[in-house]
Amino acid sequence: MTAYLNALGVICALGRDKREVARKLFAGDCSGMCCESAWVSQRKLPVAAVPGELAPIPAELAEHSTRNNQLLLEAALQIRDDIEQAIQTYGRERIGVVLGTSTSGIDEASRGLAHYIREQHFPAEYDYRQQELGAPANFLAEWLQLSGPAYVISTACTSSARALMSAQRLLDLGLCDAVLCGGVDSLCKLTLNGFSSLEAMSAERCNPFSVNRNGINIGEAAVLFVMSRQSGAGPAIALLGAGASSDAHHISAPEPSGRGALQAMRKALSRAQLQAAQINYLNLHGTATQHNDAMESLAVEALFAEGVACSSTKPLTGHTLGAAGALEAAFCWLSLSADNRDHALPPHIWDGAADPALPALNWVTASTRLSSIAPRYLMSNSFAFGGNNVSLIIGDAP
Repeated sequence: MTAYLNALGVICALGRDKREVARKLFAGDCSGMCCESAWVSQRKLPVAAVPGELAPIPAELAEHSTRNNQLLLEAALQIRDDIEQAIQTYGRERIGVVLGTSTSGIDEASRGLAHYIREQHFPAEYDYRQQELGAPANFLAEWLQLSGPAYVISTACTSSARALMSAQRLLDLGLCDAVLCGGVDSLCKLTLNGFSSLEAMSAERCNPFSVNRNGINIGEAAVLFVMSRQSGAGPAIALLGAGASSDAHHISAPEPSGRGALQAMRKALSRAQLQAAQINYLNLHGTATQHNDAMESLAVEALFAEGVACSSTKPLTGHTLGAAGALEAAFCWLSLSADNRDHALPPHIWDGAADPALPALNWVTASTRLSSIAPRYLMSNSFAFGGNNVSLIIGDAP
C-alpha cells in the first residue's frame, strides 16, 4: 500500500522552513556550521545549531517545555493547515504520531539535576516527564488532541528512519488513516561530551569519505511529515520501500564489511520492487568517521555495480542523531518536489582528497541534475550504534 508523504515541516541549521532549507541545501551552504566552546570543556567544536528564538510551548502545556519540543513545534506549525485537514478528514482517533529521538529533554534534565545538587531542590520549571524518550510524541498528541497511537522510537541514529517505517506499518495494518511521523533531536552537553569521549568529534567541519576525515559534527533538527494512504494536494511523493537490519557487530563500531548496511539496502529495494540500477540518487549516512565511511563505501560498491549519484549532507547540517533519518528523507523529498525547478541534488561537500583505500563513488557536484522524468527513486541510508541499519526509498508515487 502506498504511503504518501503529503506535507513536510523541517527546521535545522540550513533554515526554518522547507524553502530556505532547500535553497541552502542545493547550494551546498555550510554557513550553519559554527564553532562554539560552550558544549565540551576546553574544546571549541563545530556544531550545527538552529539560530534565533523558537516558538514557545503553550502555557497550558508548560510541563512539556523543552528545546526538543520547541523544535518539533516549529516543524508542526509549518504544516498546521495540512494537519488540520487530516483531522477533519479522518478524525482525531485515526491519526497516529510516530517520532524518533535520542535526546528528548535530556538537556533540561541535566540542568535540573545540576540545580538540585547546588540547591537541594529541582527548579520550578523542571518536570521529570521532560526527559522521557516518549515525550515528543506525548507533547504533539496532547497539543493536537489526537487519540491515535502515539509513541517514540529511539534506536540512536536510525530512530526517525525507523519512525517512518513504523508509520507506514500503522497504515498498512489499518490502525491509522494518517500518521504524523519524523524525528527531532536538540543539541545537548550529554551527547556532545559523549561523542567527544569516544574521540569521534572533529575539530573542523566534517569531511566525509576524504582520506583526511577525522570525525563527526553534531547538529539539531526537527522533521515532520504527514503520511497517509491518500495523495494530498501537493506533490505525489511516497515512501516506496524500507529495509532494516541489525548485525549487532559492536556497541558503537559498524560491521567493517558493510554486510548489515547492504542487507538493509537490498531489503528496501525488494519492498519497493526495484533494482539497484533504478535508483537515481543515494543520500549516504556519511558521518566522516574512519569506520562508517569505509564500511558504507564497500556496501555501496557491492550493490550499485553501475554506480549511483551520491552525497553525504552531514557537512551542511551536522549529524542530527535521532532526527538524521527523517531529515535526510526530507532532503530526498525536497529533491523530488515541484519547487525544485532546476532538478538539483544535494552536493557532496568535502576537500576532494579521495581515500585510496576506499572504492571510488560517484559524487554529486553543483552541476549534477536529477532527471525531470518520473518515476524517480531516491534512497537514504541511516546507520546506528549496535549495528542498527535502515535504508529508505522515496520516490514519485505510482
